[in-house]
Amino acid sequence: MLTKQQAAEAVRRAKAELGLSWAQIAEAVGRPVAWTTSALLGQQPMSADEANAAAAFLDLRKDAVMAFMAEPTRGGLDSAVPVDPTVYRFYEIVQVYGPTIKELIHEECGDGIMSAINFRFDVRRVPDPDGDRVVVTLDGKFLPYQW
Repeated sequence: MLTKQQAAEAVRRAKAELGLSWAQIAEAVGRPVAWTTSALLGQQPMSADEANAAAAFLDLRKDAVMAFMAEPTRGGLDSAVPVDPTVYRFYEIVQVYGPTIKELIHEECGDGIMSAINFRFDVRRVPDPDGDRVVVTLDGKFLPYQW
């Protein structure tokens, strides 16, 4: 069986060879593009129907289907501090704005956290006269601390 990482590489290769977008793959799987991308990069388990749809659309073997359905080990950056510039910017955002985000969550919602389990996100491009903007929406359920 392929590992999740090997399956992710097979997905990237097939996506490039077939000239597909993540949105096209997500449509074939029947799930949101952010979730589908995360799943095919190894961060979410897929149902049998989703895994089979992805493998068929990408012309991948049965061992990829099994990897898509396997429970993931979530997270797992290559290093404690990310070196990829795009991923590093999110690390930088948390370093600079993390305490502010925490304060505002507590002020708005009370003592608790934003869930990364009951969670949705979206990425979109917004035209702007000064240069296009990237809008990243993080949408997590508020989980109050219970003592």
